[in-house]
Amino acid sequence: MPILPAAEAVFDVEIPVVVVGAGACGLTAALAAHEGGAEVLVLERDAAPTGSTSLSTGMIPAAGTKLQARLGIDDTPERFAADILAKAKQQTDPAMALAVARASGPAVDWLMERHDVVLTLVEGFLYPGHSRLRMHATPHRSGRELEAALLAAAGRSAIDIVTGATAEDLFADADGRVRAVRFARPDGSRETVGCGALVLACNGFGGNKEMLRRYIPEIADADYAGHVGNTGDAMRWGEVLGAALADMGGYQGHGAVAHPYGNTMTWGLISGGGFQVNVAGERFSNEASGYSEQAVEVVRQPGRVAWTIFDGAREAPVLGFTDYEEVKALGGIKRADTIEGLALALGLPEAALARTLAEVEARRASGVADGFGRVFAGTAPLAPPYCGVKVTGALYHTQGGLVVDPEARVLRPGGVPLPNLFAGGGAARGLSGPSRWGYLSGNGLLTATVLGRAAGTSAAHASRTPSKPPQL
Repeated sequence: MPILPAAEAVFDVEIPVVVVGAGACGLTAALAAHEGGAEVLVLERDAAPTGSTSLSTGMIPAAGTKLQARLGIDDTPERFAADILAKAKQQTDPAMALAVARASGPAVDWLMERHDVVLTLVEGFLYPGHSRLRMHATPHRSGRELEAALLAAAGRSAIDIVTGATAEDLFADADGRVRAVRFARPDGSRETVGCGALVLACNGFGGNKEMLRRYIPEIADADYAGHVGNTGDAMRWGEVLGAALADMGGYQGHGAVAHPYGNTMTWGLISGGGFQVNVAGERFSNEASGYSEQAVEVVRQPGRVAWTIFDGAREAPVLGFTDYEEVKALGGIKRADTIEGLALALGLPEAALARTLAEVEARRASGVADGFGRVFAGTAPLAPPYCGVKVTGALYHTQGGLVVDPEARVLRPGGVPLPNLFAGGGAARGLSGPSRWGYLSGNGLLTATVLGRAAGTSAAHASRTPSKPPQL
């Protein structure tokens, strides 16, 4: 993935804004750049755009939206930023957290009103770390649904998307100004397109085992639930161009990926009062600390599996979630009228699971924290029908990356922006700090959409800014 001298670039076409990646970040950037008056070309390696967006639950957290106002939800960007910082233990950039939070509501309203993306507010429970209901999702809570809606919006705007196009090389001046991108077709042929500005929306490095072992060894051998094409290209290009990287140990894991189906089990089953046990029928951690933190805890258990235990009352709010309904239809959700019957259905020790449930209910009644630090007070006791699903822990996407500012400009160490390079989503440094514990639910699509929109707007402006010709 080299950076080649601009003088070596030979191309027949130049597009003002080129975007690498057609997930939520790339498509949002393309829509914004198009609205900014720039012609846009999106390069997507897959034959049909999917990426990490399609693998997600499609939920965008945002504060101060019109949806929230209609439902009487009192939320502000400042409160949202405080939640982000609290989850990250104050170890992320507070100015970026506030800037993104302030832009989140307008971004969601813009997607809905300007581009006909249908979103609803998820009600019934709070996701870990959020102090208000602010998760905006497609009707079936599906990333595939969100991706389809964004592709439809791009189609209505006549934005060109070239699929089966893997960006390989960048051509740049000595000052870091990108002049062209060379991409490969499936048949091995290569094409080069000139650009006035480049947006990197090609996610992080979750599909690169070498980089994972270097930066995040604790999760390197877990299942990877992201897109295999997320190989760290943006970071490697950026480093060569002189960009700063930060928080490379940050990532989003998930401690409840249905096994062996691969679907995400919503954390509302846990935050509403459910719990997890291992093969011995025993709890092993504070599940309520967050689904990202729980990924490593589950992977540490025998067989790298656990079971999420809940009941019909916890199930009710998540009925209709695509991932949940698919696993349920396949028989992955077990149900029984007694906890012993559930243990039998799940293949767990009956006495041990019954004892664990009794211990949980005793803690729930007393309000006293258990040995892992979890407090069950404020949640209702589990009652028949009892439910359970076998899960594993997985890496979803990395959160470290290129350092950007609120305009999504890629920065050098010291804060000076590169001339015409922009990034968002998993390609950019997220808001989760240096480790797994800082991931606030929805942070991935938050920065994908907010920074994607900023990147497109900035790239459109940069593509019209006169620059010195390349040195020949």
